[in-house]
Amino acid sequence: MADRASTCILCHSGPFPEQKFQGDLAPSLSAAGSRWSEGQLRLRLVDASRLNPATIMPSYFRVEGLDRVGTAWRGKPILSAEQIEDMVAYLATMRE
Repeated sequence: MADRASTCILCHSGPFPEQKFQGDLAPSLSAAGSRWSEGQLRLRLVDASRLNPATIMPSYFRVEGLDRVGTAWRGKPILSAEQIEDMVAYLATMRE
């Protein structure tokens, strides 16, 4: 998550002091586990457009109904179900 290659911190900031350049386009991930339940975190990762149709956050698991997807990635989720669950578990620990 804190690796720039993961894309999370391109838009989000958080308690990642080792990363000098963090995003400010989206809410901070600090205390994400205090703000949202595991189910809410999961939904935000799987398909954030269900909560906000105008979101710029990509759908990390949903593959149907997406318009601007490169041919090589069409029909393939960005993260597997296991990776989504790992992210949810990690974000849920972020309490402060």
